[in-house]
Amino acid sequence: MKNRIILWGAAGLVFAGLVAAGGLFYFHTFSPDRDRFPVRGIDVSHHQGKIDWQRVAADDVAFAVIKATEGGDHVDDAFATNLSEARAAGLAVGAYHFFTFCRPGADQAKNFISIVPRDQPLLPPVVDVEFGGNCPQRPSPEQLQAELSAFLGPVEAAFGKTAIVYVTDEAARIYAEQIAGRPHWRRSLALRPSHDDWIYWQYHDKGRVDGIVGDVDLNVLQGGQEKLAELFAPPESIAPETPLSP
Repeated sequence: MKNRIILWGAAGLVFAGLVAAGGLFYFHTFSPDRDRFPVRGIDVSHHQGKIDWQRVAADDVAFAVIKATEGGDHVDDAFATNLSEARAAGLAVGAYHFFTFCRPGADQAKNFISIVPRDQPLLPPVVDVEFGGNCPQRPSPEQLQAELSAFLGPVEAAFGKTAIVYVTDEAARIYAEQIAGRPHWRRSLALRPSHDDWIYWQYHDKGRVDGIVGDVDLNVLQGGQEKLAELFAPPESIAPETPLSP
């Protein structure tokens, strides 16, 4: 009897190991259906280090959303280089801002607008609303509404496009009403988002792309090449690039 228990225990451990290995393999190799989502993209920051954008563009990457700013005064030190070189490699490029809960939205808008150039086509501006890496004090939905509006109003006026809101599942649940009415960028690793109200889907955070050493976020666009061209097209009119008052 004792030997049988040991045998069953060992078999259980082997089975659990196989399941875990299978899950890990599924996660690392997962990629959305290419017939349905043929347009692929990445989002990057200084964490990716020096990027060879020509090699990235040759590895089935059509667009890149690049971190520009965070909070009221932080600027990603790789933004200008990444934006210029990704554009030169032929990618559709855009910029994103990490929205912090401990700075006024108006200050954050000034930071983003002062750093992101408006003299060439860009994908719609993106505001990243999530809890990971953010200030510990979470705003109430009413507080977020006020500060997010103070950010989005000036940014959308400056760039002439409706902003896209990046949200994790937790933030989407808590601030559902506050992010309604704008296109979304959903983070749902290795699983298709439960709702179809998205423009971008970040499906992997440990992907591999030629030209980048280490992990990178992988995304797909909903809508195909025509939608990408529509998003990247210059707006009919945008606010002039004038210095912002302090």
